[in-house]
Amino acid sequence: MSAPRMFILLVLLTAKFAALSVAQGPAPNVVIVFADDQGYGDVGVYGAKEFRTPNLDRMASEGVRFTSFYVAAPVCTPSRAALLTGSHPVRVGLGNRVLFPYSTTGLHPNEVTVAEILRSRGYATGIVGKWHLGHHTKFLPTRQGFDTYFGIPYSNDMGNHRYARENFVAPPLPILRDEEIIEQQPDQTQLTRRYTEEAIRFIRDNKDRPFFLYLPHSMPHWPLAASERFAGHSKLGIYGDAIEELDWSVGEILKTLGELGIDRRTLVIFTSDNGATLAPWQRRGYRPGSNGPLRAGKNTTWEGGMRVPAIMRWPGRIPAGLVQDELATAMDILPTIAKLTGAEAPRGRILDGKNIWPLMSGEAGARTPHEAFHYYRDERLQAVRSGPWKLHVYRPEWGDGAGDHQALLFNLDEDIGENVDVAGANADVVTRLLALAEKAREDLGDAATGRQGRNVRPVGRL
Repeated sequence: MSAPRMFILLVLLTAKFAALSVAQGPAPNVVIVFADDQGYGDVGVYGAKEFRTPNLDRMASEGVRFTSFYVAAPVCTPSRAALLTGSHPVRVGLGNRVLFPYSTTGLHPNEVTVAEILRSRGYATGIVGKWHLGHHTKFLPTRQGFDTYFGIPYSNDMGNHRYARENFVAPPLPILRDEEIIEQQPDQTQLTRRYTEEAIRFIRDNKDRPFFLYLPHSMPHWPLAASERFAGHSKLGIYGDAIEELDWSVGEILKTLGELGIDRRTLVIFTSDNGATLAPWQRRGYRPGSNGPLRAGKNTTWEGGMRVPAIMRWPGRIPAGLVQDELATAMDILPTIAKLTGAEAPRGRILDGKNIWPLMSGEAGARTPHEAFHYYRDERLQAVRSGPWKLHVYRPEWGDGAGDHQALLFNLDEDIGENVDVAGANADVVTRLLALAEKAREDLGDAATGRQGRNVRPVGRL
């Protein structure tokens, strides 16, 4: 073989083995920290000014920060279903609002979660915090791939609440350990601290084997609370106090990984389930969080409702200080983790997530694997994004006359705040995105137009 051909062969083999090294090396631990209602602008590196997040900022300086990272829904339950299954919440039957203490549905037992695929690889799997995918026993985390569970089954404002429309009074807010209620109406000022201590205990107990820790915090969902160490310390009041305590929690996780000497084989992901709530905070006497330059917030399909902070750290694998502008989603986490750990992604079903390791690792020329991203709320298709273009095809404020309104088009690269409709000057773009919207209606359905999706799976029922 000639020298030039030998050189080319060596280069190709080196590239091939480099690509395989992540999956074939020691199985990485995985930690996902999932905040509740923390907005795009509620982290220092995303522009927060009135409180401090030194640990998240350091995590970003040591890893990758995404600027166009989306959750699949602007509210709790559907967002969490998408994260754990890698599938759109409408596809798994949980696209309509959130679950309540009177609900009789949940994540279907036949769905395959990231915990299940990792447990099949010998991982210890634990969840500490808020579940919100069904509080009945058959829907609990221990039935969805988690070895251990400590936390609350739904939102922290649902205990003892009276739901007049349903003529239902919720029981006291429970804390569960695995499948048993061990406490009711906990002191919420201590939740973040207690979750952190439980998470650290899980890490220490499993330091000698691969583990998956899912840490979905209750804060900063209303009612806001922070421990005495943090209460009154930020310039933004109790909201900022709660965020600073969450940041402390992230710092404790990172410190523990370092002390145990396992941080270089641990992937840590931080993100939020949807954007910050705005107006309701003002009515309750709190200063609200921030979605930075994005329009609106939680419960909407404007960018502020579904574009969230996302920081990922894996020393030695993810380049330090990387800023990734390509579009990625929480649905991508499952297939990416499957690829990194050598686990087998669920078969016989459609996954909406894609492997985004090229984006996370800063691979030269890497682009988003998504042709389009669809914004659903309450099973209504409201918008679609492709490249820099976002087309709103339905707005709730249009009411029954939605068919009389023209779609709204925004170039998010030039107008991140969705202020200037440019549909009139870009008819070809509108046509292309309308076709992508129609493709989604055929696949997932659309309650706004009365369409039934061809490829949706059943919700879990009692």
